[in-house]
Amino acid sequence: MNAHLNYTLTFKQATPADIPLIQSLAHRIWHAYYPSIISVAQIEYMLPRMYGEDVITQELADPNLRYDLLLLNDEPIGYASYRVESPSVFLSKLYITPETHGNGIGQRALARIEEFAQTQRATSIYLFVNKRNEKAIRAYLRFGFVIEEAVVKDIGGGFVMDDYKMRKHLTHD
Repeated sequence: MNAHLNYTLTFKQATPADIPLIQSLAHRIWHAYYPSIISVAQIEYMLPRMYGEDVITQELADPNLRYDLLLLNDEPIGYASYRVESPSVFLSKLYITPETHGNGIGQRALARIEEFAQTQRATSIYLFVNKRNEKAIRAYLRFGFVIEEAVVKDIGGGFVMDDYKMRKHLTHD
């Protein structure tokens, strides 16, 4: 897909009926994008812990959490999950199919999340990103996030998440 092509990007709030679609997108995106960043063994370890039906069901039931599907010309190409943690919004997940990268879709998703954060009177949005995910780090920096700290978290199974915590401070009118 080229940036100059016309497309319609829509956001749909996920429901329990969308769980198989979210799981399918996660499997596809993670296996296409992350093997250059983390091992396939770690991907296989993390996917059921982040995208098990019970995990997503619990997230969808959280009144402070939003889970959006990203649809490009009505085709699902990604998802975002973010939660109000007053006074901030925590961006837990933002994943887009690799073939649609570079078309402003991530930027539009971030703008939507920022608009939501503004409606919640949040003072910032924060997220964690793998230190080796240079493409995402560059995108977040362009969107106004700053690296706040390095965080290494043991997630079990002999694996760690070696991340940067990034934050974007918000101003209100």
